[in-house]
Amino acid sequence: MSRTRAFRLGTFVVASVAVLSACSSHTAGTPSTSGTGSPSASGPSRSAPPVPGALPTDALIANPCNGLSASQITTVGLAAPGAESQSDTGPTCKWRSAAFQLNVVYISPMTVNKNGLSDIYATKGNFAYFEPTTVDGYPGVYASPTDNRSGGDCQLWVGVSDELSVSVSAQIGEGPNKTNPCPATGRVATAMIDHLQGRE
Repeated sequence: MSRTRAFRLGTFVVASVAVLSACSSHTAGTPSTSGTGSPSASGPSRSAPPVPGALPTDALIANPCNGLSASQITTVGLAAPGAESQSDTGPTCKWRSAAFQLNVVYISPMTVNKNGLSDIYATKGNFAYFEPTTVDGYPGVYASPTDNRSGGDCQLWVGVSDELSVSVSAQIGEGPNKTNPCPATGRVATAMIDHLQGRE
């Protein structure tokens, strides 16, 4: 199995497990707009930190390649344009590195989940590593069902509203970040938050 297929399969498995724990009262494909209200008794507890303010995500969900501005793509070292695709977990945008052909970054809104980052927290036992963080003031967690960070893979989940989390993942096959990919993933996630806030 190729590294790309294995890495994206990990994303699919995590999101699929999370949706099984999500509140069953939501209609598929219809995100909740309840803000920070109390969770349903049938849903997972909101164990993730609350989002300080829901970000506008319509454009991101419509096409995750809207997650970065043209100038940010250049600043973080990616090559435009990104390539949009669809999967069972939601839409995805993939960018290649401008300098290293083997290096790729994905931004994937997890529209299949309806409880945002709390769906990730609810399944934390399925992860090989689980390290909470913040991204420009927004709650996040570095987590993946397999730990291949030393081999160049890093996945970061960011809560952009209490109903939506975004997976930002990097596969670094060459270059100086290969053995320490998470800071690069964090830079992309920070750029995405800045863009969603209208600051870039």
